Parts: sequence; C-alpha cells; structure tokens
Amino acid sequence: MASLIRASVLPDTRQAKRRDWSVGIPAFMAIRRLGIAGMTGAAILTCMIVMAVAVPLVSPYGIAETRSGERLREPEFAHPFGTDRLGRDQFTRAAAAGRTSLTATFLALALSLTIGVGLGLLAGHAGGGIDMVVMRVADVIMALPTLVLGIVVAALFGPALLTVVIATVSFWWAGYARVTRTLVRQVRNEPFVEASRAIGATPWRIATREVLPHIWGPIIVMAALDVGSLLMTLSGLSFLGLGAQPPTPEWGLMLADGRAYFMDAPFLMFFPGLMIFLCVLGVNLLGTALRQRITTSV
Repeated sequence: MASLIRASVLPDTRQAKRRDWSVGIPAFMAIRRLGIAGMTGAAILTCMIVMAVAVPLVSPYGIAETRSGERLREPEFAHPFGTDRLGRDQFTRAAAAGRTSLTATFLALALSLTIGVGLGLLAGHAGGGIDMVVMRVADVIMALPTLVLGIVVAALFGPALLTVVIATVSFWWAGYARVTRTLVRQVRNEPFVEASRAIGATPWRIATREVLPHIWGPIIVMAALDVGSLLMTLSGLSFLGLGAQPPTPEWGLMLADGRAYFMDAPFLMFFPGLMIFLCVLGVNLLGTALRQRITTSV
C-alpha cells in the first residue's frame, strides 16, 4: 500500500525528463510540417543569419582592414572568398554585408507591412471615400515600374542605405494595402464581426482584435515571398550607387566594386552574387511551403 501511495504522489522522474527533452520539439515539428522544401529554406536562412552575425565577430580580419600586400588574392584557405583591390578579406566582408543587407530588407518589409496593412484595414473597414482614395493611390503606385520609382526617390534624397529603404517602402506598401483591403471586405460582415458591433466594440477594436487575426495567414505568406524581391531591389539600388556607400559592406555594393575586375578576379562578383542567390532561394522555398501549408489547411 505504501508503495502505491508513493507512486501516486511522487512525480515520475522519467516523464519529467521526457518533458525536459521535448521543450524544443514544438518548434521543430512546426518547421517539419512545412516539408522538405520548407525545412531546406529554413536551414539556408538560418545558416545565412548565423554567418552574418558570427563571422565578423570571430574573423581574424577586420571588416575595413586593408593589406596592400594581399590585393586581389584568389580564394584560398586563409581567404575563402579571396581579397579585393584593397586587400580586404572578402569572406569577412560578405558576412558583414549579409548583416547590412538583411537588416535593410527586413526593415523595409516591416515598414511596408505596417503602412500597407494599416491603410488596407482602414480602407476595407471604413469604405466610401477613404476606400476610394487609398485604392486609387495604390493603383497608381503599382502601375509604375518599381525599380524606376525607387531610383527616382533615392536620387531625390541622395545616396544612402536609409534612402533606398525609404524609396522601397514608398511603393512596396501598396500591394499589402490592396490585399488587406480585399481580405477585410471578405470578413467584415461575418457573424463574429457583427457580434462585436452589437456589443458596442469600437472600430479600432473590431479591426485589430476581430478582423486582423483572421486575415494574417495570406499576408504572412505574401510577406515571406516578398523578402527575396525586396533583397534584390535593395541590392540593385546599391549596385547602382544609390544605397550603401563605401566602406560599408553590402552585397549590391560589393557587386559594383567587383565589376571593374570581372575578367581578372571574377570571384569578387561571384561570392556576393552567391549570397544573394542563396538568401532568395531560402526565402522562396520557405514562402512557397508556407503558402502550400496554409492553402491545404483552409
């Protein structure tokens, strides 16, 4: 009898250990449900982010450290990506450039989402003249060539990384506004929204507490698929000299610097281009897997 009481009162240490081991399982299972493509994309992005954060901290070479005796060295063990015209280690700079490029990309994405989703909620919920004005402005912006519009805006404010972020946000929000407005109009007359109106909920509360949680899925998928396009747009503007300025490492700027040495040192353009390609591949694989997952679960 005493053994039965002890077994019922004392915790099962084996179960506790299993719970300790299973703490990280939900996150892994969430990624695993995305399939091989989604897991591959997540792995690529994780590696790129770890590289961008860790390599500049542990590298024996400084980001802007020049060595005149090691100019244009081909890739080797000491310099996996070679060195540039100033003798700077390209592996260290490519990793640091990833930090710059990815930070600018996610900043532009966050601002575009905030503006676009906010205006889309306003247009879809308010309707009438507000809806017409917001949608007409979005239509005009979406009708213009995005890269040309970005060049014009960046040229007006002068070359800088923050300038190209602002230039990109100035036209990228329109797509999110249109999608959000369409989704809001689909759910604004649903019973749960009508119930909130009946109990006197404010329009702000209805939009943020009732409508927004029901439309996040397609918006998140759209944002995930947009990361690659945003990265290439920002890198393209930097390649044209409108974005990050020397000596700041940035993938588009590194491509521009290596252009003059393409015949003699093609690795100066190859490795920054490879970094952009891998990031775009990773986010596209992850975004496609998210879209398929959300589509099949609906």
